[in-house]
Amino acid sequence: MTLPILYSYRRCPYAMRARMALKYAGITVEIREIALRDKPAHLLQISPKGTVPVLVTLQGAVLEQSLDIMHWALQHSDPDGWLVADAEQTQALITENDASFKQALDRYKYAIRFPEQPMEDYRSQGEVFLAKLEQRLAQTEFLMGTKPTLADIAIFPFIRQFSAVDAVWFETAAYPKLKVWLNLMLSSVLFNSIMDKHPVYSSQ
Repeated sequence: MTLPILYSYRRCPYAMRARMALKYAGITVEIREIALRDKPAHLLQISPKGTVPVLVTLQGAVLEQSLDIMHWALQHSDPDGWLVADAEQTQALITENDASFKQALDRYKYAIRFPEQPMEDYRSQGEVFLAKLEQRLAQTEFLMGTKPTLADIAIFPFIRQFSAVDAVWFETAAYPKLKVWLNLMLSSVLFNSIMDKHPVYSSQ
């Protein structure tokens, strides 16, 4: 093992934010793209929950949470000061994203699996967070100031996913600042540099 190993899934928002932090920090890793229905035995051995991302460091440590991977990367290198922004506000935004917004996103995206409420109700639940982000972005270009920080990178992949569930609706929704922010993130060199396709890893 000559490089840290990152088990990943290209479209997973958690894996996206981990890859973005690693790339930003200049840390080269061996990306092992998984197939959700045929997960590698080694992944399940080191992380029985079987979700991605999972990072194995050169020292043999196993990081099973995307935010832990992001912080690990930023402790090695943080050239633009992602961690300089207010830590309490950053954590509050990420916590809301990962909890109530992610729950609404899952139900909105897979509404057929959650017939208790109409799809539009789940979307409205997610819009509570969208409105909060819109309000912040009305004051400044990025969530914590004039440049991207940990909050932007950690939250962006989930907003990307939400916007794609019904792209026609999102295009007409009243979130002009959020749309500008999302387009900035989508067109960034960093995001596009981590979206290369990798062959599915096989341990055979």
